[in-house]
Amino acid sequence: MSRIEQVFKSKNRKALMPYVTIGYPSIEATLQIVPALAECGADIIELGIPFSDPLADGPTIQQASFEALGQGVTPEVCLDVARKLRQRVDIPLVFMGYYNPVFHYGPERFCVACAEAGIDGLIIPDLPPEEALELEASSKKHGIDVIYLLAPTSDDKRIELVAKRSSGFIYLVSLTGVTGARCDLPAELEEFVTRVRQKTQKPLCVGFGISTPEQAKRVASVADGIIIGSRVIQLIKEDASLKKLRAFIESLREAI
Repeated sequence: MSRIEQVFKSKNRKALMPYVTIGYPSIEATLQIVPALAECGADIIELGIPFSDPLADGPTIQQASFEALGQGVTPEVCLDVARKLRQRVDIPLVFMGYYNPVFHYGPERFCVACAEAGIDGLIIPDLPPEEALELEASSKKHGIDVIYLLAPTSDDKRIELVAKRSSGFIYLVSLTGVTGARCDLPAELEEFVTRVRQKTQKPLCVGFGISTPEQAKRVASVADGIIIGSRVIQLIKEDASLKKLRAFIESLREAI
């Protein structure tokens, strides 16, 4: 059983998955932030690989990526950071990045490097299942999950395809558009999760827009996990001591 599968083994605990951009605000900070998140109750950490054209990300994560790139953070640096983090935390580490850097690195070579670094899964929002056979073959060979996304606009055919091909869990995008903290989540969220649940028994995790414990509680009432990124990045920027971030993650853990 993989580390990701182990997270969802317990039906009495909802998965909490914070996102951080590797190298924001610095590599040293990332090496402190991720263990702190694990200590406060995170079950999986989503590690963002900075990219110059992050089409799925809103202003907060775009800015974090821009600053990390300015400091020279490359896929090679991200792999080195993951390797160091694997020595400090036991929970699953999932890379979130775009396909262009993976393509240039080489899918097979990238998966080998991920496995050696202790990465458990890959989320690549601009790589649909129809174009991912090469990456899937390499990732499967090296014990890495490839996690696909579904949007509220996904029809039954798309849901069935992603349900068949996604491993580890399925990432449900709570709303159309890009990432970012929102005051309100869509009224149709529960219906969307239920519609996907009818097509698969794989764990369903919801991301995009979650920014409060109340929203997290609502999502956790229907999904198997919550993914939260922009609010995490905002709190890292607001308070370098990480006290606000720790308190926030603890409040989410309690809420769900």
